[in-house]
Amino acid sequence: MTTQFVLLAATFFGALAIILGAFGAHALKKLFTPEQMQSFETGVKYQMYHAIVLLVIGFQLPFSTTLEQAMAWCFILGVILFSFSIYGLCISSAKGNKIKILGPITPLGGLCLVTGWVLLLVNFI
Repeated sequence: MTTQFVLLAATFFGALAIILGAFGAHALKKLFTPEQMQSFETGVKYQMYHAIVLLVIGFQLPFSTTLEQAMAWCFILGVILFSFSIYGLCISSAKGNKIKILGPITPLGGLCLVTGWVLLLVNFI
C-alpha cells in the first residue's frame, strides 16, 4: 500500500461518483422507483464521502504501519462492496432480474467502512 495508490483510489472513486450520480439522475430516473433511486443515491453519497476521506488520509498519512494500511484497505474495499453492490441491486432489480447474491454483500461493505473509521480512531489515539 502506497500513498500514490490511496490517492489514485480516491480520485477514481470521486470521479466515478460524479459520473454515476449524473447517470442515476438522468438516465436511470425513468427506470427506477423512488426507493431504488434513493438507494442508488445512498451508494453514490457513501462513495463520494469515502473518496474524500481517502484523499485526506492519502495526503496526511505515510501508510508505513500495518494499521494505516489496513485502514485504507477497509475504506477501499468498503466502497467497492457497499456502493457497487447497491448499484448492482438497483439496476438488476429495475430490469426485473434482481441479483440476490449482492444483498448480503452490502452490509459487509458497510462493516468494512465502519472498521476503517474505527482504525482511524485508533490511529489518532
